[in-house]
Amino acid sequence: MTATQVFFMPDDAPEERLTATVHARISEIGAAEWDRCAGPDNPFISHAFLSALEESGSVGTEATGWLPQHVALRDTADRLLACAPAYIKLHSQGEYVFDHGWADAFERAGGRYYPKLQVCVPFTPATGPRLLVSPGEDAGRLRPALVTALVQLCEQAGLSSLHVTFPTEPEYRQMGDLGLIRRMGQQYHWENRGYGSFEDFLGALNSRKRKQIRKERREAQDSGIAITAYSGSDLKPAHWDAFYRFYESTIDRKWGWPYLTRGFFDLLGEKLGERVVLFLGEDGTRPVCGALNLAGTDTLYGRNWGCDEHVKFLHFEACYYRAIDWAIEQGMARVEAGAQGPHKIQRGYLPAPTYSAHWIAHPGLAEAVARAMDRERPLVEREIAALTQEYSPYRQDSES
Repeated sequence: MTATQVFFMPDDAPEERLTATVHARISEIGAAEWDRCAGPDNPFISHAFLSALEESGSVGTEATGWLPQHVALRDTADRLLACAPAYIKLHSQGEYVFDHGWADAFERAGGRYYPKLQVCVPFTPATGPRLLVSPGEDAGRLRPALVTALVQLCEQAGLSSLHVTFPTEPEYRQMGDLGLIRRMGQQYHWENRGYGSFEDFLGALNSRKRKQIRKERREAQDSGIAITAYSGSDLKPAHWDAFYRFYESTIDRKWGWPYLTRGFFDLLGEKLGERVVLFLGEDGTRPVCGALNLAGTDTLYGRNWGCDEHVKFLHFEACYYRAIDWAIEQGMARVEAGAQGPHKIQRGYLPAPTYSAHWIAHPGLAEAVARAMDRERPLVEREIAALTQEYSPYRQDSES
């Protein structure tokens, strides 16, 4: 499907014609022009991260079920104005916004749900721009044009549906205005309220939670396992060897399969090493656990965790408390600790909404899903509010 083209020609301004091209490899789009649209804030939508996925074989073959179909919008001068990371999907794995029920219902009714089109960062449940627009260009015009191109790609290729997962809230709302079905989920994020140190953060908690965290940190640190943050040139192949072992062991315990290849981590270190923050726990010289994070401009994103052996509270120390420590030291605004995990609330990570938007070709399925999402969204909003109100570990005004 490489070089499939769709044309947009406004009746009143033919000189503003846009051409949409579809690319089966991100290397067909220049890194500088892609990154100009992506911006510097979120490492996952960078050309470097997406190309590492493709070059390592983590995506790009039928065996992976992820076939790149990146969409690029250009003007008559061949300038890249906007783009979107897109993949034909042969299954619903590695997305973190679950549509298995939709697929099952449609196929039991005689439909064919796969293949579909996914606009996302593979294996990465982190909010970030999905409809990428070059600075200074008219996002109000170009985002709808991208959505139109993506829908036309679905229609031309016979794909059942379009799914834009973990977009920003403005993109989510604009896609809803364009008629896409809106869906809301939730994650758990830590917000930096101007803390100067981890002790400042603890001071914002109620006394019971403050004591619990101190106890957990003390027990983890008394285990004799030293946790070090590796980044940039400090990252060595031996560190990635150890972390990949942890990654595989975690996948095995969760009855999954390793989406990411060993080569991906070498490429990640090579291409984005300065944005990698790998917390590695070592018993002497023996690595025993690791927590992989990537740093954006103002957010630290937790991605993967793994270990060789269970040590009480080590997971909390490496994934949550060290991340908060690091974010405070670096002046980061927040930590996004990844998918799932209500247990994060008592450790300072509060519920936050996540978003997705969906177009479905079959009118009957589209109507059924839209009705279900109209019922689901208020429930998610109420759950976020209730969890925050009932379980927040932060002090109320009366405790200050």
